[in-house]
Amino acid sequence: MSQIITHNKRASLPIAIFLSALLAAPVLHGCGGGTRTEAPPINDAAGRQVNYPTNANQQAQNKPGLSTRNKVLITLAGAAALYYLYNQRKNAKGEGAQGKHYLSKNGRVYYRDAQGRPVWVTPPSGGIQVPAEEAERYRDFQGYNGRSTGRDLRELAPQGSTF
Repeated sequence: MSQIITHNKRASLPIAIFLSALLAAPVLHGCGGGTRTEAPPINDAAGRQVNYPTNANQQAQNKPGLSTRNKVLITLAGAAALYYLYNQRKNAKGEGAQGKHYLSKNGRVYYRDAQGRPVWVTPPSGGIQVPAEEAERYRDFQGYNGRSTGRDLRELAPQGSTF
């Protein structure tokens, strides 16, 4: 009755090692890092508001004595505002919100932060006040002077862009 069976101990060690490796495989596989070369774009709409500087013409328009021609402002929102911001910053130097802006292949506007990650631009909730002469260029786009119809930026998107 006091006989110990030893052949079961030899078989249980390799099984225990195999089962341990089987349980550890998914954890180790998740830490591999993969082949991703670039971070996903940051969505600028997630609570952060970028304050774009106002146009010099806009600041001067509040002063008395200007002609009525200079005082007419059009509100650009939505696609019209994004396209306006893109055109204002497409040739800018540097990075970040005040740096160069890009038009993505999906019709959205983005810039690169200090780490080189893309950050999607969202139009200001109240729109952008633009002089009527300047705003005329954006007349066909959604958001021109409160309009909900019109073109969007997907039509303008370059075919070879990164995003």
